[in-house]
Amino acid sequence: GYLNEIMKGVHKIKEGELNYKIEEKNDIYFSSLANDINNISEGLENSIEQRIKSERMKSELITNVSHDLKTPLTSIINYVELIKKEEDLQPEYLKDYVRVLDNKSKRLKVLIEDLFEASKASTGNIELELVRLDLKQLLQQSIGELEDKLEEANLGLRVNLTEESTYVLADGRRLYRVFENLICNISKYSLPNTRVYIDVVKEDGKIISSYELNFDPEEIMERFKRADESRNTEGSGLGLAIARDLVSLQGGNMSIDIDGDLFKVKVVMDEYPQQILLQK
Repeated sequence: GYLNEIMKGVHKIKEGELNYKIEEKNDIYFSSLANDINNISEGLENSIEQRIKSERMKSELITNVSHDLKTPLTSIINYVELIKKEEDLQPEYLKDYVRVLDNKSKRLKVLIEDLFEASKASTGNIELELVRLDLKQLLQQSIGELEDKLEEANLGLRVNLTEESTYVLADGRRLYRVFENLICNISKYSLPNTRVYIDVVKEDGKIISSYELNFDPEEIMERFKRADESRNTEGSGLGLAIARDLVSLQGGNMSIDIDGDLFKVKVVMDEYPQQILLQK
């Protein structure tokens, strides 16, 4: 009977109840086993607490550093803009220098902003304004504003939207950022002259987007991971990580799957008031 109690306790600890304690009886055979298991659970709990604390400190450091970098970078960008307005800038090669400074400073601004938002999103340090949104309308707006990027990449867009209502409880600005990050990744990394499919299907509701990329789906949502590792001129490697965390903060789930040569991002959110499943 005592062995059964210990086995049940081990099962509870395995299922995540790390603070569960097995009663330590005066048993010649199993009391030391129960004690060892209790000590293991305490060690695991302490280890997890230390890891969480370490992650929180790193995120806070990233947030503070990226925030501190914004002020001097803004000054640099402003001064570069003033220099660009000089019509008689001499010698002539200085104009090339200014153009490089302009491009690099603006790229650095994007990187810092992405870093700042990724840090806040991963720690949940974001204030959400949750309202009832028409998901189809927001998606159509996102596609309309970013359609030029898809055309530049010679991608054919196929959009299939359900006729049913697709309302969700979400923060419009944050959910738009999710769609923006996904569509920008499509334009950057899809093979030229291929098709992109975006479907809104209401089963529990789905949005499906498929396109080809060369990466391990388990790795690509990690921070700073790029689909094409040879690229170093554009993007921060944070887009999908930010999208995933923003979806999670709004009560949804985002995952990635590869089906043959199709790359699929699935975003799952609750319908308002019913359930909706999003696949992108």
